Amino acid sequence: MSSTAEGAPIYLTRMQAIVDVAFPVFAIMASGWIAGRIGILGEASSEALNRFVYYIALPPLLFGSMVKAPVAQVFNGPFLLAYLGGMAATLAVAVPVARYAFPDRLACMSLNGLSAIFSNTGYMGIPLILTAFGQAGAPPAIMATIISASVVVGAATIMVELDIGRGSGKGTAALLGDVVRAFVSNPLVVAPIAGIALSVMGIRLPAALDTFCTLIGASASPCALFAIGLFLVGKPIAGDLKEIVWVSLLKLLMQPAVTYVLAFQVLSMDAVWAKSAVILAALPAGTTLFVIGQKYGVYVRRATAIVLVSTVASVLTISALLVFLRVG
Repeated sequence: MSSTAEGAPIYLTRMQAIVDVAFPVFAIMASGWIAGRIGILGEASSEALNRFVYYIALPPLLFGSMVKAPVAQVFNGPFLLAYLGGMAATLAVAVPVARYAFPDRLACMSLNGLSAIFSNTGYMGIPLILTAFGQAGAPPAIMATIISASVVVGAATIMVELDIGRGSGKGTAALLGDVVRAFVSNPLVVAPIAGIALSVMGIRLPAALDTFCTLIGASASPCALFAIGLFLVGKPIAGDLKEIVWVSLLKLLMQPAVTYVLAFQVLSMDAVWAKSAVILAALPAGTTLFVIGQKYGVYVRRATAIVLVSTVASVLTISALLVFLRVG
């Protein structure tokens, strides 16, 4: 049996690395739940925290991260094809199943499908990839964050706005105009696009502004996770268990499986990029879709449960994946 220098089996060392990253996620959500359960904070606090994350903390984080992204290194063609291909194939399965097995309004079915492909790259992905590969893993982790922040968040915003607009009785032109306005004014869409534009032009932020983005952005993930814990108080998930388990399985198993085939069997790329693509695809669902769902008042309970269930299960699935990929 392979072992580390200290004699511990390598697979246990890899699992410990996952636990070290995942435990703070559970602990912050548990802190929010406890605060709500004993009455320190109420449900209104969850909504207030969510609005803080959506409008105040996340935009500077995304903007600052994208400005510092080394565009020439990050936009790796084979990596993009493998990572986006895994997302597209998973979404192609999630959407029709949601339509027939979990029928609901367009916004809910859209968030169902997007939850199956939206990885928690920021809070879990980047530290995990850096632990596994060092600085060589930074570019693929940043690229995955860019995709999540722009493509998935943008798609979620468009679909939810379309659903809301359909019930307003407006004509097609007026409805499309509302969707476009919502898209271009969404801070979670505008911020990363603006950051990428500055990066392409070679413009760097002044030190003071960069520090501001870093400091306030660091509060985004903890506040979102704490808000999830608050929201969970008194809200059982048993009624949606089949849907939650199905989406979690797609996220943790199908997406990384398709990405693996593309990265290792179809495309040709550096080993670190290929392994990073698979690991990033295997991450649990990210909190941002919960943030979007709570903003619009749709799919909040199920998004919360998917984040919780997929994060717990990922301790085992990602540990097994690291052993399979011989990482470490």
